[in-house]
Amino acid sequence: MAINTILVVDDSPTERHFLGEFLTKSGYRVVMAENGEEAMVKAKQERPDLILMDVVMPGLNGFQATRAITRDEATKNIPVIICTTKGQETDKVWGMRQGARDYVVKPVDQAELLKKITALG
Repeated sequence: MAINTILVVDDSPTERHFLGEFLTKSGYRVVMAENGEEAMVKAKQERPDLILMDVVMPGLNGFQATRAITRDEATKNIPVIICTTKGQETDKVWGMRQGARDYVVKPVDQAELLKKITALG
């Protein structure tokens, strides 16, 4: 499956801008969400090919949103890459157990992220 549209979920306007600019310049269509609740709605509306999910957000956190998205019949086939400052091994294991396909620690290494996106495509 080719990855064309990426949903970027992050409560930080700076992070959304940074990832959005970089992904757009890399040829992807980017959709934004500011929190886990909005991510769940946009995942169903937009049907992105990939979701980049922050963890630390108000309301529904990224682990909870990932679990909900990957277990929902309508969105379970959309791969999720967790993209967070939480770099402990236990965080990575927990993120993968919630249904994430991969895990990237901020600050994001752009080349590494592109490799991971390509690998899923």
